[in-house]
Amino acid sequence: MADRFRDLERPQNGRVKDAVLMATVSSFEGLRQPRSSDLKQFCELFEPLFAASSDEARRQAAAALARSPHVPPSVALQIGSAPIAIAALFLTRAISIEERVLLDIIRHQSPSHANAIARRDNLSVRVVDALVERRDSTSRPAASVTEPAKPATAPTPAPATASLEREERLRAELKALARTAGQPLAAPATPPRRPLLALDPTHEALLVRFSRSGEVNLFAATLSHALDCSAVFGERLVLDVSGWQLAVTLSALGTPRAEMVRMLTTLYPYLGERSGAGTRCDALLDGIDPVDAKTRVEGWIAADDARRNGTQRHAPMLGPERAEDPRQPAAYPAPANQTQQVASTFYRRNLTRSAR
Repeated sequence: MADRFRDLERPQNGRVKDAVLMATVSSFEGLRQPRSSDLKQFCELFEPLFAASSDEARRQAAAALARSPHVPPSVALQIGSAPIAIAALFLTRAISIEERVLLDIIRHQSPSHANAIARRDNLSVRVVDALVERRDSTSRPAASVTEPAKPATAPTPAPATASLEREERLRAELKALARTAGQPLAAPATPPRRPLLALDPTHEALLVRFSRSGEVNLFAATLSHALDCSAVFGERLVLDVSGWQLAVTLSALGTPRAEMVRMLTTLYPYLGERSGAGTRCDALLDGIDPVDAKTRVEGWIAADDARRNGTQRHAPMLGPERAEDPRQPAAYPAPANQTQQVASTFYRRNLTRSAR
């Protein structure tokens, strides 16, 4: 751009006015904060020079002033009212055109000028309204020429028909929602529950034996077999360190209170500590209702049955065959029976202390 300005500044082939125009624009661009006197002087020099210069010089001057933030309104109106080949870049990219200048150009210049202004960023509401009004006024005569005599009962245009149909459909959906607003929601489907059978003597004897010996894995497996549920359910009951889930399950199975106290205090030694007039285990069992416990355990088993019907595979947490955890570093492989030792050491240690 600067090189082309230098070419135009050379007074060759009678282009003196073009050179003066380029010199005027260049000197105005060099003013960072022009005063009002500078703006007035620039207007007086620019307007006659711009009108008398060639199209190439006017195009270059318009492109240069499009980057200036201090173009006077009269200069902007003169450039914007020039032929579209000269004013297109200025109308599209100029950063200092006032709104009233844009409105004047839209209303009094060609549709090409309006299209150039429509490509600007951050148009105001008034400018957008003026563009829409100009487009409608331009398309209306063309429509009257191509379609001169339309009857009064002309069909609705396709976009309007589609809009009306969409509004009617939305209105119908809202009415349907309003009709069903006061109706109760349907209850979610619950999985079927299997009746919980009482604990048979064989399972009861095995549970007592494994609890005394601290065989937590075998205790959980026996409990799962007695409940006819998955291994993960038995493990979850035993891993509840509060002992509440196991106490609820044993109470639902109809286990005698003496046997429940023996198993709970062996697996969870802190339940044998004194608390008021009795032990913690007595307080725990006193707060359990056998009927409510049976209903609760049946719900747990139904949820476990629903989980077993899926494709998820259970990796035992207490057994030696637990799958390798990919989240652990491979540099520290664990022995095959490490999980079993960690799970049962706590109970064996407390069992020894309680025996003393």
